[in-house]
Amino acid sequence: MKALEDKILKEGTVLPGNVLKVGSFLNQQMDSDFIMDIGREIARLYEGERVTRILTVESSGIAIAVAAGIALHVPSVFAKKHKSANMPKEVYTAPVYSYTHKETYEIAVAKEYIGKGDKVLIVDDFLANGNAVRGLIGIIEKAGADLAGCAIAIEKGFQGAGDELRAQGIRVDSLAIVDSMDESGVIFRAQ
Repeated sequence: MKALEDKILKEGTVLPGNVLKVGSFLNQQMDSDFIMDIGREIARLYEGERVTRILTVESSGIAIAVAAGIALHVPSVFAKKHKSANMPKEVYTAPVYSYTHKETYEIAVAKEYIGKGDKVLIVDDFLANGNAVRGLIGIIEKAGADLAGCAIAIEKGFQGAGDELRAQGIRVDSLAIVDSMDESGVIFRAQ
């Protein structure tokens, strides 16, 4: 998605440790119109796939997941990273290591929100090491649902997870794939 690549070049910042900061438009302050454009692009990519649910993990992926859900006219569900008083006892769980926070979370989705007969599209803001996506795939499998694919706003292609998932036969559609980055700039993979 050329518009996303342009926005990254204009507003993104590369921080030490291979961190791409896009907080000004994607995951802290959100450019609402742009987020909706991302959602419509995801819907275009998965048009005709009969998606019944969008699945993401809290919190940065939620806005994009909701935008895609609106465009596809399906519910958006997010896996929680922390148990809360309103979380039911019947949940699907998976461990997920966060590259950003350097911490392992036990993500959970209530069993009432995903199940057999669902065709689930994973949507997230970033794909780096693939831990969140693998955890979400595990939840989809435990639920007996089908995976439609993974729609990612920004993939760090140089970290290899997207290519590994594709090699396993998993559909991964990333709107912008970063092949390399450092303090001097970002280079995108031709798509």
